[in-house]
Amino acid sequence: MKICKPIDTPLSVSEKLSVVDGEPLSSEDSTRYRSIVGALQYITLTRPDIAFSVNKVCNFLHAPTTVHWISMKRILRYLQGTTSLGLRLSKSSSTSVSAFSDADWAGCPDDRRSTCGFAVFLGSKLISWSARKQATVSRSSTEAEYKAGLMLQLKLYGCKVCLLNWVCHRIE
Repeated sequence: MKICKPIDTPLSVSEKLSVVDGEPLSSEDSTRYRSIVGALQYITLTRPDIAFSVNKVCNFLHAPTTVHWISMKRILRYLQGTTSLGLRLSKSSSTSVSAFSDADWAGCPDDRRSTCGFAVFLGSKLISWSARKQATVSRSSTEAEYKAGLMLQLKLYGCKVCLLNWVCHRIE
């Protein structure tokens, strides 16, 4: 993949990967898939721009298919074209704390669970972030729970919390 054609995006957010898509990989290719996806997980520490995409391909480590392999290679092609991107750690003079969260509302076609995430900034520096899939299917969103936990953490650190664009959705 060192001489692959770079691509502008790691994975389309509207693309729905499923367990039943594609043909199962051979034992050797499955092992290679798991190894590459494991390496991509480490890269997300300094490249949060690929976290969503890597999370998607991680969901199929137990039984990867040709469609999952193509999606994983797309992430590698994106990394090839964006080697200058990544987190840079430096001193910040701002003490303003901003937090953002989002969810994809039953985005997995296999189990209808949502993926929720948040990012916390101190000034312009990313200091904390997380993305995870719901443990169970729920009639209401876990984003509100995410935000409540995040707000509690910020208050414990003595931060003033301002809620911007606080939106809670209910899945009927």
